[in-house]
Amino acid sequence: MTGAARGIGRAVAERLLAEGVEVLAVDRDADGLAELAAAGARTLAVDLAGEAGVAAVAEAGDGADYLVNSHGIIRLLPILEASRRDWRDVFAVNAESIFFLCQQLGPRLRDGGAIVNLSSSSAKLASTVETAVYAASKTAILSITRSFAYALAPRGIRVNAICPGIIDTPMQDAVLEEVARLRGITPQELSQAREAGVPLRRGASPAECAGAIWFLLSDDSSYMTGEAMNVSGGLTMW
Repeated sequence: MTGAARGIGRAVAERLLAEGVEVLAVDRDADGLAELAAAGARTLAVDLAGEAGVAAVAEAGDGADYLVNSHGIIRLLPILEASRRDWRDVFAVNAESIFFLCQQLGPRLRDGGAIVNLSSSSAKLASTVETAVYAASKTAILSITRSFAYALAPRGIRVNAICPGIIDTPMQDAVLEEVARLRGITPQELSQAREAGVPLRRGASPAECAGAIWFLLSDDSSYMTGEAMNVSGGLTMW
């Protein structure tokens, strides 16, 4: 699984280890993988923005049951100031690498395996325009998921996406700080305004999101493929 050093990816790696799954934890942050290695995971430190990193993961994961694509980057800036370089950098990590991981590792999974790609509620919402490039990349993941769900279905390999809402992660903290700065308000004011739009009136822990991902990997979701499942407290309902 990718993006394993922190946040949702870290929580998923820990959940998989608790379920007795042999885990290959992938991230560009080698230091962040150290605790997972101590817990029994195999680790691989690579940058997935390039071809070599994707190829290394495909080779190391040959014969696996699952692939969880949890890595991603975000750039926060006014939509009218986004550059082509911002677009290309974000898409290289968030969309391109996931497409080619599914393409190169998907066929190497065992029959009946499963893939979960992390999209975002921002793929379905447009209210945070400072994340427009990130949101576009996360929308692309939904299309990638559907395409590979069809392509890998003959081997019983299911491919689904998950759309987290407000999750308590380092990336979420960075979003609050920077978007609040761009809007001229405090992070606390922004956090309160965002949570007010969530029917359950709160964010979620990474572990809650990891539980939903485990469901999509497990046989409990054996008749689900090509889906984009929300984990957003009702922030998105379609």
